[in-house]
Amino acid sequence: MWELHFSRCTEIRHTWDIPYIGTLRDGRYYVEGPSRSSPRIAETDSAQAAVTTVVDRLPPHCGPAFIGNAEELAAYESSMNG
Repeated sequence: MWELHFSRCTEIRHTWDIPYIGTLRDGRYYVEGPSRSSPRIAETDSAQAAVTTVVDRLPPHCGPAFIGNAEELAAYESSMNG
């Protein structure tokens, strides 16, 4: 709870390659990730600033969500690059 996670695909198993947003006790926000073991990227005073921080760190060529799961997305990306 109290976290907003993002994925590049629409189905379970989701991707874990985008930072996520959480709330601090004082009403501010933090950005971490993409994994839970990653260091904190930023603390912000507004949700808008937190979202901007996430957008600035999207993976290269990130576009609309892929309809499918992470494995299908990886296979699709592999076929596009190979």
